[in-house]
Amino acid sequence: MFEENGMKGRKVLITAGASGLGLEMAKVFSAAGAKVLVCDVNQQALDQARAGIAGLHTTVADVSDEASVAALFEEVRNRLGGLDVLVNNAGVAGPTGYVETLSKSDWDRTLAINITGQFLCARLAVPLLKQSKAGVMINLSSAAGHLGFAGRSAYAASKWAVVGFTKTLAIELGKFGIRVNAILPGAVEGPRIRAVIAAKAKTLGAPVEEIARAYEDQSAMGRMVSARDIANMVLFAASDAAASVNGQALAVDGLTQALI
Repeated sequence: MFEENGMKGRKVLITAGASGLGLEMAKVFSAAGAKVLVCDVNQQALDQARAGIAGLHTTVADVSDEASVAALFEEVRNRLGGLDVLVNNAGVAGPTGYVETLSKSDWDRTLAINITGQFLCARLAVPLLKQSKAGVMINLSSAAGHLGFAGRSAYAASKWAVVGFTKTLAIELGKFGIRVNAILPGAVEGPRIRAVIAAKAKTLGAPVEEIARAYEDQSAMGRMVSARDIANMVLFAASDAAASVNGQALAVDGLTQALI
């Protein structure tokens, strides 16, 4: 039986938690009684998040920077006193364009945040999760982590990497009672996907409305998913109700079988 209050008192770190999906996760975990620390690169967004969620802990951190991640985990130890759940949420959309048009700097930045950032956080989280009696790591991938995505090669490559990283850590850490799963959101309604749609429309020379409709229609349910849909799955995957769910790529996409 799934009981939200089973998260009461658990210590949770959410990267890029000041807006979008991360902020929604912070709301859900906090409402379930968890002690939550979120990091982000945007101090103003962190201030707004802290004002809106009672008891939320916040700190500035760049997950692609090794020294910044080390400082982040000092904050985890000092403010949370340990760690039960790491949610590797930080990510960027990356460049839109066919591969021959992409710059190496855009490619490198996408992978630095979307996969190297997860590695840097996981590496420091594991010793703390080993001390927990309910250690869980949840890595955000994407529907593009199991499908091809024309015009978004850097993003797709990084999100496929997240799934491989997740499955490998699940094998490595299972003997310590630590579960590791990936969440694969479909198109999530919000400012980020609207920016992606606009860039895609420009690349294809198509009307924005046409591309937006195609993003909705690529799901069997004919709509985008919501940030709360994703946050609810993350909460479930972190809970004892998912005690035997490990090494999985959990799609929350309304059944999306191809990406435009």
